[in-house]
Amino acid sequence: MHSLLFYLALFLDLIATGGYIVYLVRQEKWISRWSCLILLAGFVFHTLSLGYQYYTLGAAPVLNFKSALSFFAWCIVFVFLIFHIKFRIMVLGSFVAPFAAFLMIVSSAMPWLNEPVKPVFKSLWLTVHVTTVFLGNGLFVITFAVAIMYLLQERQIKQKRFGSLYSRLPSLATLDSLNHYALMCGFPFLTLGMITGSIYAQMALGSYWQWDPKEVWSLITWLLYAALLHQRLTVGWRGRKAAIMSIICFGILIFTFVGASLWTTGYHNLDHLGTTGV
Repeated sequence: MHSLLFYLALFLDLIATGGYIVYLVRQEKWISRWSCLILLAGFVFHTLSLGYQYYTLGAAPVLNFKSALSFFAWCIVFVFLIFHIKFRIMVLGSFVAPFAAFLMIVSSAMPWLNEPVKPVFKSLWLTVHVTTVFLGNGLFVITFAVAIMYLLQERQIKQKRFGSLYSRLPSLATLDSLNHYALMCGFPFLTLGMITGSIYAQMALGSYWQWDPKEVWSLITWLLYAALLHQRLTVGWRGRKAAIMSIICFGILIFTFVGASLWTTGYHNLDHLGTTGV
């Protein structure tokens, strides 16, 4: 059942992504509205799929890389829909939706695993941990997308190209404010995720900190985002500096998510559902 719901969500996400790309070219509002509605429909099916997996597994559906990619995509769409309702920046979907769709495509190419889940993974603390971390990551996708938009818009202005792309993107001030807002929202989620992860590690492994590779890289990621937030709030970083640092931080975040989950040893390794990883 959940696989059917997942593929329906993927299909709708792809249609919505195509619509947002068309909107970036043609700038017709009805295209953006329909793309958002289709993306919302895909989000509903995706939510049902994840809910079904949680019910059948009795644990957060992030215990292998396929499921983690799927949940990451869900969080990205969730955060984007909230930002769309609050800010109504339609072109943001043209940059965010393709990223979520890409994660869904990669996830769909991986095999389903039906191995039994260890009791230690059936913990509310684990669910809270992964949910807060992934929501933080979803918000950082917004900072990354907006940073890319900022640099593109800045380039258009410096080269005095006030044509198609310039008119399609928001002002530099709007993009910088959106970047700041997403960072302010994302950092507390990441912080809460690390705290709840430590609590879960104490309950499951008897220690708050294991020096697991992903723990170390997660701490590095947290410190970088903390530095970016500090520079914004105290030093007054704005514009290009903040955009470039947002891109660097997001690159480290992706390495932590992919590299430290697959290419390193430790209890965060996501090779097998419920057997070697959390």
